Amino acid sequence: MMGEATGTGQHASPSGSTARHTVEARVRVEDVAGTRHLAEDLAMILAPGDCLCLSGDLGAGKSTFARAVIRALADDEALEVPSPTFTLVQSYALARFDVAHLDLYRLEEPEEMEELGLDDALEIGVALVEWPERGGGFLPEDCLSIEIEAAEETDARTFVFRGRETQWADRLARTRAIRALLERVGMGDATRRYLQGDASPRRYETATSADRAAILMNAPALDVPAASDAGETYADIVHLAQDMHAVVAVGEALRSHGFSAPETLAADLPGGLLLQEDLGRGTIVEGGAPVPERYAAAVDLLADLHAARIGPELALPDAAGGGIYHVPAYDARALMTEASLFLDWYLPSLGVSVTPAMRAAFRAHWAPLIARVQELPPVLALRDYHSPNLIWRGARSGNARIGLVDYQDAVMGSPAYDLASLAMDARVTVPPALEAALVERYVALRQARDPGFDAQHLRGDYAILAAQRAHKVLGVFVRLAQRDGKPAYLAHLPRVRDYLGRALAHTLLAPLAAWIAEIEAGRDPAATQE
Repeated sequence: MMGEATGTGQHASPSGSTARHTVEARVRVEDVAGTRHLAEDLAMILAPGDCLCLSGDLGAGKSTFARAVIRALADDEALEVPSPTFTLVQSYALARFDVAHLDLYRLEEPEEMEELGLDDALEIGVALVEWPERGGGFLPEDCLSIEIEAAEETDARTFVFRGRETQWADRLARTRAIRALLERVGMGDATRRYLQGDASPRRYETATSADRAAILMNAPALDVPAASDAGETYADIVHLAQDMHAVVAVGEALRSHGFSAPETLAADLPGGLLLQEDLGRGTIVEGGAPVPERYAAAVDLLADLHAARIGPELALPDAAGGGIYHVPAYDARALMTEASLFLDWYLPSLGVSVTPAMRAAFRAHWAPLIARVQELPPVLALRDYHSPNLIWRGARSGNARIGLVDYQDAVMGSPAYDLASLAMDARVTVPPALEAALVERYVALRQARDPGFDAQHLRGDYAILAAQRAHKVLGVFVRLAQRDGKPAYLAHLPRVRDYLGRALAHTLLAPLAAWIAEIEAGRDPAATQE
């Protein structure tokens, strides 16, 4: 684990100029394995634009440390990482982001830095620079300086981290906290690797030791601007989890009812860190297409989950501080706010100028539909019940074949919501015939348990909530692309737009469908009526 900060003062920057730095940590490692783990800890917090400046005497271990960082970023322990002593720059095009490894030892003049392309490299990735003192004033002043002090006749090393507090302090402290959490459960020697996350600000890692595999959820508190005059954020209004209590409470409830949610191994709930059992990488999709039998198994689980009547009061385990977590209701305001993302982001992306009159008409169409879906008894809706969050565990039987993750935003809502999330999976195309079969399978299972189950009401709610979810997802994916710099989500828009068309074909949605058709055709129905 990294050591504690030892003070603040004036230090010579790697460029040779004097800049005010904070000594973030002095870390002593006893062997090569410790160096590798420290490199992994650092690799987990890096982002494009970061520059690491490695200094120390010949043989101090600069290249060893840089090699370990690059291999951790590449998730490839066997990756060939030659020293760039003679080439000056070695570049790596990695899946997460590019890496440039520079060795300035043979640089004759600092001005030669201009030919090495460091600025271009930092626009798309990170850079590791050995012998930075030879770069003069051509290195960024906000780099992280890492001075390596070698012990005599041993593999022990002391790493001294210095960086501007606003740039590095929080990130260094957080990666130290994660390693400490692993140590608490006997996984201090675990290998840490980046794991592709979801569309939220949460970040994920895998942690693998000799006898255990775990998933680390990293969800630091965010400074989110208010979305209402009352000071509420969008997350407040639509009931997105603000801390780790929700995921622990819902997960424990699911496990207590026999569903395969990951076991909590360790938690720092105030700090937004959660270490959970790794359920594996199996998917209910193969070759980019849904596997009907696996989607059917997910429907079976969904019917059993709704029959279990879990919530709204869920017990928090003692390890999470005890007490009760109250699952919020998926109320009309939340549903309307989510649907309105269609106006806020998606329609503007088509060149539509959304007027106050259009917003009023949109709300008028949606108000009775949202009121209708509040009529059936609410169930625990996991809210993102679709392929990315359903882990296929084919060696098991029954509901144990489906592992459940990413349920921290669960709400008490219509049983149709998760069914729509699955049968109109935003990440993979579900053909109309399979979609219809999944809905009817769910209806049959519910009717088998309860002959009085209102199948017709459920089918109507399914169409309404499929449309509401499509509105939300279209808006969210455009927002992710335009605001958050994640354009890959735009590839899903045609599929979700097709799903919206399927949902709008229901007679209950005919007025809304006609209104949307007018808007997308470039006509404002309100203006036409005037």
